[in-house]
Amino acid sequence: MPGSLMNTLSHIDRRGRARMVDVGRKTPTRRHARVQGVVHVSPDAFAALQAHTLAKGDAFTVAHLAGIQAAKRTWELIPLCHPVPIEHVEVACEPEAATTTIRVTATATTTAKTGIEMEAFTACLIACLALYDMVKAVDPSATITDVQLVQKSGGKREFSREISNDQIPNSK
Repeated sequence: MPGSLMNTLSHIDRRGRARMVDVGRKTPTRRHARVQGVVHVSPDAFAALQAHTLAKGDAFTVAHLAGIQAAKRTWELIPLCHPVPIEHVEVACEPEAATTTIRVTATATTTAKTGIEMEAFTACLIACLALYDMVKAVDPSATITDVQLVQKSGGKREFSREISNDQIPNSK
């Protein structure tokens, strides 16, 4: 691995081995992250989601709770992640009839020495997986796409990306 790249990757030591970053000397700051993903489903699955007639029950409530629960377990699931005191997690599922998609957004907030993006990613991805699990009997070809960091604040770097409905590909 080129030396200059190793110097920019905080989770890699001088020998190229993975390591947990020492955040002990950092000052806690308020941090916020938002991640979005898209679940593409068939028109039949979309109708069943909207009508709350899926055999497993209310998919949106299940996805919401699964995402929140997952965020709280991120440090156990992702090697080298620090446990952070999560102050708030929100998961929203927005059905979009024109594309038979569900836009899943997860936001997470903390005051800590390290970021909250991984918790937001974990919440979003697990909420998407929960939706997939709920609709797979009706639509085994459902897909999860476009999972990405939309915004983060606090810490060293701020980040923001504009996401429009035009960026969501049409349903399968």
